Amino acid sequence: MKEVSSGSYPRFSDLQSLLHQNKTSCLDRVRHHLSVIKSKSHLNVFLSVYEKDALKKAEEVDQKIKDGKAGKLAGLVVGLKDVFSYKDHPLQASSRILDGFIAQYNATIVQRLIDEDAIIIGRQNCDEFAMGSSNENSAFGPTLNAVDETRVPGGSSGASAVAVLTDMCQVSIGSDTGGSVRQPAAFCGVLGLKPTYSRVSRYGLIAYGSSFDCVGIFGRSTEDLALVLEVIAGKDEFDSTVSSKEVPEYTSLLSQTSGDKKYRIAYLNESIQSDAIQSDIKTTLSSVISDLTQAGHEVEGIDFPLMEYALPAYYILATAEASSNLSRFDGVRYGYRSDNTHDLASLYRKSRAEGFGQEVKRRILLGTFVLSASYYDAYYNQAQKVRRMIKEQTKKLFNSFDFLIMPTAPTTAFKLGEHSEDPVEMYLADLFSVHANVAGVPAMSVPLGNDPDGLPIGLQVVANDFEEASLFQFSKLLMNLRG
Repeated sequence: MKEVSSGSYPRFSDLQSLLHQNKTSCLDRVRHHLSVIKSKSHLNVFLSVYEKDALKKAEEVDQKIKDGKAGKLAGLVVGLKDVFSYKDHPLQASSRILDGFIAQYNATIVQRLIDEDAIIIGRQNCDEFAMGSSNENSAFGPTLNAVDETRVPGGSSGASAVAVLTDMCQVSIGSDTGGSVRQPAAFCGVLGLKPTYSRVSRYGLIAYGSSFDCVGIFGRSTEDLALVLEVIAGKDEFDSTVSSKEVPEYTSLLSQTSGDKKYRIAYLNESIQSDAIQSDIKTTLSSVISDLTQAGHEVEGIDFPLMEYALPAYYILATAEASSNLSRFDGVRYGYRSDNTHDLASLYRKSRAEGFGQEVKRRILLGTFVLSASYYDAYYNQAQKVRRMIKEQTKKLFNSFDFLIMPTAPTTAFKLGEHSEDPVEMYLADLFSVHANVAGVPAMSVPLGNDPDGLPIGLQVVANDFEEASLFQFSKLLMNLRG
């Protein structure tokens, strides 16, 4: 077990103060992160490190700071999960099917980061096409959890979580379709945010499940997450699904947080009672409930009968969308093309069979099956009805409570290879995280302790639509409450 403390690194606001006082420089920050990336390369976190680009950008931002023209994120070093388009840089979704592909444009979130003088240091490993809960499905091999290198970092954005944990970058941008930011955050002991669906543009994000995909953020402080969300959120002419609601000044609202405010909090009775949940996680949740109650908050256990249907509904709908979204990767227009073909049909068939990994092929086949004429009504339509019911019940819940708390995952980080031969066991790692994606509401994983083996335990906080400001405030309260 390695001692890795996510709390030992400064907030970005503190670093930025040092930058403006000329006590450090962006060049120094980038060199520091590059040295960490190099020293911990065995963790297999970065697929590409943009050393020259990052150093050049750092020089430019240093000059902007001297000239008083720096953006809100001047000096912030960011890592991108390998699913975001960054012009003139490789983009593969950690898949062989996109071998050699170079992005032709910037994703909206990438452009907004650049416009505010963030420095992008590289692209990070992930489960292929963001399909997985362990980061073991990458064509480039698994990422190792820095807390215990025999264990997974979670998925699909596991490398992005490890990068923040080990100080390879200040913040990572990941994607969350069924928990792919929050579950790795829990396994690695960092903060992981999934905003409200439609809060952040998906333009330039390689699609897995379009009605579930969200751009998420990893960091070590609520302040860092609030600032980044403030920059990347908001309407976008390139994405018709983005909300036009005004983006609050999250950082300002967070700084105004009053410790005297009392909240109404619900927790799932099942998360305390179920034998399927690791005992250490149940103990931690019980302790958090006790702490909140003693602090004067109203905490109540509830039953959510539809929760057991969230996971199957998610996998039916998400795989159906994946089978459609991934049909564009055919070996004709870009990426990998098989040499063992004799006609157009074999080109399609062999390029996809050789280019996609086993888990991606499994999900494409499952999605194609549930969309087929014989089973569309029995599976896809029924899952859509269940999704609507879950969303309605969740909205009703927030009429009575400010937040819902539950474990981020049923266990702490499991061993590499432990669930590789049993897809159902792997899917169960998403037991609690898929709910927020099915309902479309914002959620955050907050690190609140460790099990006896020193593995981090994450608590998930779920809020109502567009209540990210409250989510930041309550998450900060939780972290302060737990010391």
